[in-house]
Amino acid sequence: MERNRDRTELDVMVLTGCASGIGAHLAGALARRGHRLIATDLEEGKLEEQARSGGWDPAHVRRRRLDVRSEADWEGALDAATLAWGRVDVLMNIAGFLRPGYVHELSTADIDLHLDVNVKGTVLGTRAAARRMIAQGSGHIVNFGSLASLAPVPGLCLYSASKFAVRGFSLAAASELDRHGVAVTLVMPDAVQTPMLDLQVSYDEAAMTFSGDRALTVEDIERLIVERVLSRRPMEVALPRGRGTLARFANAMPEATRKLAPLLIRKGLRAQRRRRRGNGRDET
Repeated sequence: MERNRDRTELDVMVLTGCASGIGAHLAGALARRGHRLIATDLEEGKLEEQARSGGWDPAHVRRRRLDVRSEADWEGALDAATLAWGRVDVLMNIAGFLRPGYVHELSTADIDLHLDVNVKGTVLGTRAAARRMIAQGSGHIVNFGSLASLAPVPGLCLYSASKFAVRGFSLAAASELDRHGVAVTLVMPDAVQTPMLDLQVSYDEAAMTFSGDRALTVEDIERLIVERVLSRRPMEVALPRGRGTLARFANAMPEATRKLAPLLIRKGLRAQRRRRRGNGRDET
């Protein structure tokens, strides 16, 4: 259920994953709209580069190193927002990790990274923000899942597992926190044109990622966040709608949709090969 709300003032936000991709774009876009941000990332050098290239106004954006796996880092980032501006209105858990791989070939390191970054990082951030938001009587936590939160993706079994977990946690947290005036929204986009998508071009395992008609853009995500998520605070939203519906069907009918997977994989492989040729790589 979506709730409309009136906004009489601009928000204080904490964002993760701001050194590249969706996080970097949203940090710049939201700051230009007047919101005040703590923009965080594990990679401080890349975060500084984004601030310079994006022209982030230091009056609106403060940068901070944050390892989402660290409870202490989370407390420090949220305390920094409170110290600077008196409160935390919005937390966006954007940082994520993805490396394609078939189940029998998975490394222990990749298992740990998917679960620690995507799941543990989201849980720690949500918990830390929820405590502060309950005390102030309001707030909005925006967790980033994926269409892989709705339907398992062959070749991305670890990513699927982690994003399924993010969805279950986020929906449960939304029900728990609603009585405290704190909203939780799960954003579930299809593939977005970011470095995370570029990484997958070289992996045949990731073919299904490329089975859509087009990749979303960071501008698509910005419009979704600004026009719907922040204003209406839905529990969950999938983008684009058609692929979201297909993912929900796949989740409801796994045996039936297993037959559809090879068709989507073949379509994705063709798209991957076109991308590889466009990047100057030979295809045999």
